[in-house]
Amino acid sequence: MSTALVWFRRDLRCHDHAALHHALRSAERVHCAFVFDTDILDALPTRCDRRVDFIHASLQELDGALDALSRAAGGQGSGLRVRHGPATDCIVQLAVALGVDRVWANRDYEPAAIARDRAVAQQLAAHGIAWADCKDQVVFEQNEVLTQAGTPFGVFTPYRKAWLKQLDGSQLRPYPIERHAARLAAKPAGEALPPLAALGFAPSNLASLPLPPGTRGGRQLLADFAARIDSYRAARDYPARKGVSYLSVHLRFGTVSVRELAALAQQHGGDGAATWLSELVWRDFYQMILWHHPQVVERAFKPTYDHIAWDDAPELFAAWCGAVTGYPLVDAALRQLHQTGYMHNRLRMVVASFLTKDLGIDWRLGERHFAQHLNDYDLAANNGGWQWAASTGCDAQPWFRIFNPTTQSQKFDPEGRFIRRYLPELARMPDQFIHAPASASAAVLAQAGVRLGHDYPKPIVDHARARQRTLMRFGFAAAEARMATAGTSQH
Repeated sequence: MSTALVWFRRDLRCHDHAALHHALRSAERVHCAFVFDTDILDALPTRCDRRVDFIHASLQELDGALDALSRAAGGQGSGLRVRHGPATDCIVQLAVALGVDRVWANRDYEPAAIARDRAVAQQLAAHGIAWADCKDQVVFEQNEVLTQAGTPFGVFTPYRKAWLKQLDGSQLRPYPIERHAARLAAKPAGEALPPLAALGFAPSNLASLPLPPGTRGGRQLLADFAARIDSYRAARDYPARKGVSYLSVHLRFGTVSVRELAALAQQHGGDGAATWLSELVWRDFYQMILWHHPQVVERAFKPTYDHIAWDDAPELFAAWCGAVTGYPLVDAALRQLHQTGYMHNRLRMVVASFLTKDLGIDWRLGERHFAQHLNDYDLAANNGGWQWAASTGCDAQPWFRIFNPTTQSQKFDPEGRFIRRYLPELARMPDQFIHAPASASAAVLAQAGVRLGHDYPKPIVDHARARQRTLMRFGFAAAEARMATAGTSQH
């Protein structure tokens, strides 16, 4: 009897699942596994992490769903075999113990994951076990969308046009699971998902957030968004409005299928759906960039900007991390991140621009801060977004275009509703001054009960002066790059 093992990673669902589909079609018995990888968990800065909580809750649902699938198809029941340890060791040991012929997984595009999977494949081969991975977390991957010259795109707009032109519907067909679900192998009696405490983690505040985990949670959020998708384009930039899908965490951990979401957008039509589909294309774009250019993890996509002399300003960075910059929209956004693990996309751009363009601090520091706190942290998207804001990346914001945090606040939170939610100390400030309390008179501040420097900080930098410094910083970097290129050509 041919036997396979499906290794679940960032694909915590049992519908429209590429690896599970192929394993069930090709093997007579299919085991399912998940590993709480200590190589990842041990590097987390806290033992109370919303992402671990989300994964744990989603696995509980997935375990039950696999069992139900098996029984509905006439099988004996099934479920997840959960391990805790280095993933490479755990998967190889489990595959050998189960006597499987092949291990299936859905493909990952991060450099560390690629190296891990290569090591797993090599160790499995030593035991006579095959390795197979599938495309699942993106619609198009790697070399599937290229320029007419056969090279990777470096600019988003032409990539999006090529992506949409190439989309013929076949890429969005779901992978059926139910037909062969009776082949799902039963797990041993008594084997269960270990509690968080056994993994060395404590519960987070996930249960108090509007972030239901698992496939059921993803479907709940998708149904809610589908009813208001037509307003997405108009509403998505306003953090105080319910304008976005809130599905990013579910996409990150695969509790929803990207094919399902793209198909919904394509079938629905209209400006809102088309704009949302473009956001899904951005996901593919950044995964493609990371796969072709893994050096972006530590270096600028545009080598010219590796010459930038960022400021060593630990006090300013601490103020940014602590949400005490004196710019209310920036501070409110960072408080949202710290309290909920979420930050609105428009605010991610504003906050990143403020760190790199107003404070002159290396984008890599901000990128790592987001990596610690974002529920939906994804290396490709996070790196791409930060390099976009810092003007060091592909298709980036031009370095001479610098967000003004005050005017961004006035435009996208005009009544200060978002600011008041996360900065209650400014709740009584009039609308016209809540975006820049330092511009208010002493009488206005007194009436609002705000003492600058005590209840709320004064601005840590002057935006106009910071803007000039940024223009000089990037100008010098470009000049140094030209000189370095000229020197190289002479030799």
